[in-house]
Amino acid sequence: MLFASAALALLAHGAAVLAAPAAPSDSSSAAATTTTTAAPAATTKAAAPASTGLSLTQQLFLADTAADRFTLLPEDKQFVFDFNQPQANPGKGGELVAANRKTFPALVGTGSGMAVGRVKRKSPLHHRSPPPVLILSSTACGMNTLHVHPRATELQIVTQGRLIAAMTPENGVLNANGKGRRVITNEIKAYQMTPFYQGSVHTQFNPDCTDALFVASFNTEDFGTGQIVDETFAFGNDIIGAAFGQSVDGADIDKIRAAVPASIADGVEQCLKTCGIAKSS
Repeated sequence: MLFASAALALLAHGAAVLAAPAAPSDSSSAAATTTTTAAPAATTKAAAPASTGLSLTQQLFLADTAADRFTLLPEDKQFVFDFNQPQANPGKGGELVAANRKTFPALVGTGSGMAVGRVKRKSPLHHRSPPPVLILSSTACGMNTLHVHPRATELQIVTQGRLIAAMTPENGVLNANGKGRRVITNEIKAYQMTPFYQGSVHTQFNPDCTDALFVASFNTEDFGTGQIVDETFAFGNDIIGAAFGQSVDGADIDKIRAAVPASIADGVEQCLKTCGIAKSS
C-alpha cells in the first residue's frame, strides 16, 4: 500500500509539471518584442524622380504606372505641342514638323504621333520671308521625296490646296494585268484623306503655284522616316552598281549621291515651268 501511494503521488506531480506553461526563453521574448514593435507597411507613393541622366522620354517609359508619368510632367504646358516652330535642318524645298515621343514626350504610351505640313507658294522672282506659321513649307512644285515610315501607318488629310500622292505597298502588289508593280496614285483635294501603309514607299507632290496644307497622323509615337534614295546611296559603290545591274559606273554613282536632295525637294519639271521657277542647279 505504501508503494502504491508513493507511485500515485509521483504520477500526480509529473502531470502537474507537464500541464504548467513553459517560461518564455530569451529568444522567444525577443521575437515577441520584435513582432509587437514591427515598422508599419511601406506606402505606395512613388519617390520623387532622381537625376539619372536619362531623357524625359526614357524616364516616362520606366515609370511604374501610367499615373506616375504625370509626376514627370508637372507643367500643364508640357501637354501642348506647337506646330508653328520651324523644322531644324529643313530640305531645300520645304519643312515638316513632327510630334513624336522625342519631340513631344507627353505622347509616350499613347500609340500616336502626328505631323503637320504646309506646301507654300514661292515667287518666281524672289524668295519670300517665311510666314508666321511655318509647318511644312515647300515651294510651289515642292515634293516630299520617296520615303517610308518603318513603324507606322500614316493617314494624311489635305486641308488647303491639293497634293498628288503616290504609293507602292509591297512586293506582289501588281497592276490589274499582272504585269509591273502597282503604283497607287491619287489627287488629294482639301478635306480628302489617303492612307500610306506601314513600310510602303510613298511620296507627295504639290502641282500648283499656290499654298497647300496637310495634316498627317500616325498610329505610334515613334513612327520614323527613311528617305529611299538617300538610304540607297548610303551603300558602297559596289552594292549600288550591283543593285542597278552594273548600268551605273562609280563616277556617276558619286555624282548622283552628291545630288540627292533632302526630304522636301523642288519637284516635277513641268510644274517648275508653269510657275516660272528656275530648276535647281
